[in-house]
Amino acid sequence: QVQLAESGGGLVQAGGSLTLSCIVSGVTYTSTMAWFRQAPGKELDFVARIRWSDRTTRYADSVKGRFTISKDNARNTVYLQMNSLKPDDTAVYSCALDLRGTERYDYWGQGTQVTVSS
Repeated sequence: QVQLAESGGGLVQAGGSLTLSCIVSGVTYTSTMAWFRQAPGKELDFVARIRWSDRTTRYADSVKGRFTISKDNARNTVYLQMNSLKPDDTAVYSCALDLRGTERYDYWGQGTQVTVSS
C-alpha cells in the first residue's frame, strides 16, 4: 500500500531555516508530490508541488523565494527546505501524492508540526 511519512518539523526562531522530509513507499509511479499546511483554526493551504517526471515546481505566493521543494529519486523522498521563516509559517505540514495528475491528491501523510517563534 502507498504510505507517506513526514519528518523534520520542530521549533525555530523567525528568520531561521528548517528542512522537512517525506518518504514515499508502495508506489512506483506518481504524477506530482506536494506540501500543504494547516494552522490552527485555518484552512488547508497549498505550499509547493513538484512534478515527478521533470521536476518542475510551483509555489504559493506566500512562500515563493523562501521555500524550495525537491526530490531524491534514489531515496524516494521529497523535501521542503524552508528559509527566512516567519511566525505565520507556523502550521502542521503534510505531504501529498497525486497519482494520476488530477491535482486532487490521492494519498496523504500524517503531518509534522512546524512552529516559528518571534
